[in-house]
Amino acid sequence: MTKAQIKKIIKDENVEFFRLQFVDIFGFMKNVAIPKSQIDKALDGKMMFDGSSIDGFARINESDMYLKPDFDTFTVLPWRKKEGRAAARIICDIYLPDGTPFVGCPRGNLKRVMAEAKKMGYTMNVGTEAEFFLFNKDENGVATTETHDNAGYFSVDADDEGIDCRREIIETLEVMGFEIEASHHEVAEGQHEINFKYADAVTAADNTTTFKWVVKTIAKKYGLHATFMPKPVFGINGSGMHTNQSLFTGKGENAFENKKDKMGLSKTAYQYIAGIIKNARGFAAVTNPLVNSYKRLVPGYEAPVYVAWSGPNRSAMLRIPAARGMSTRVEVRCPDPTCNPYLAFAMMMNSGLDGIKNKLTPPASVDKDIYGMSAQDMKKAKIVSMPANLKEAIDALKKNPIAKETLGGHILDRYIAAKEAEWDSYRIAVTDWEVDNYLNIY
Repeated sequence: MTKAQIKKIIKDENVEFFRLQFVDIFGFMKNVAIPKSQIDKALDGKMMFDGSSIDGFARINESDMYLKPDFDTFTVLPWRKKEGRAAARIICDIYLPDGTPFVGCPRGNLKRVMAEAKKMGYTMNVGTEAEFFLFNKDENGVATTETHDNAGYFSVDADDEGIDCRREIIETLEVMGFEIEASHHEVAEGQHEINFKYADAVTAADNTTTFKWVVKTIAKKYGLHATFMPKPVFGINGSGMHTNQSLFTGKGENAFENKKDKMGLSKTAYQYIAGIIKNARGFAAVTNPLVNSYKRLVPGYEAPVYVAWSGPNRSAMLRIPAARGMSTRVEVRCPDPTCNPYLAFAMMMNSGLDGIKNKLTPPASVDKDIYGMSAQDMKKAKIVSMPANLKEAIDALKKNPIAKETLGGHILDRYIAAKEAEWDSYRIAVTDWEVDNYLNIY
């Protein structure tokens, strides 16, 4: 899309307000809203903002930053059309006053990692499956953990009471240019999933961030609270973000396919799998970034607790979906939707590329239910577990040799400092569980 095309849409749709969007290092969407009179300045990348006000960005004495828009991300916001007036958004990269990219910009960092992969001859394509819950609100409009319905996996009307909200989410996304492939009620009560078409890693991260924003916005219209929290309710399935990924060559060929192999996978695919397996514990703090993330990664709820790979086996952390040809891909099942997709995709891609660079061989695939294996069988198969908590994940991230080259020193240092503070805050908190179990006994 060009600047002229954007200005024409702005005129035709009567766009009065314009949102310049970006994300912080934790994946939270931010925006600077500007009136129509400032659109030329914004499109020229001359809008300045205070970077010291954004977590993990800059110190107070180096706060001036510029928002450089990516024209291809321009879209009119369907829910903001009122009385003939409209609003639009565009996603931006963050630049310094001297015209250089800001190293703390997660989107810019992913572009840098993608450029390094391109030197190896690869482009990464990603498709995410972000699950979410729809909860009721109380009489004061505060979110509860009371589910909106009592339906189950693939339920239909009238059990699936979230279907109208889900349908409007889909319609909104389609108007915004998403190609929706499927949607359905998930396993847990009140839990949903909407799948959209894969894209290159940067676009996929843009889409995932936009998707979460749209889901929350439309749910609010229905008086509901949408949450991507990994484990909001004890005793039922949590929400994951299975991440399908593949590498394509400069000729547009899927680098993971080999029709002569018994699994239809190339040597590149096996090496990529080996890299993911090798680095899984070391990227968990990025793909599963919350204290709550590790309440999901426990046995018994279809969550990928064990670092292993397989074809059809969904108890493994990484599986190979049945489709072949251009759809040949690996599905990494551990991430959850609270991760910053720009950082998560960068870490997973460089983990896979680490396997390719070092010509790693993956362990044997595990095609039986890992949850039913004994500790001795798991040890024999060299299957390890994902980190048990955020502290363990942070420690593994610190030791991961590819973390700094992938995230850069600026992002990595600030990310670790924030996550250590989060863990410490949780560690010293007195929980309801402790009061319930200890108060009357000791």
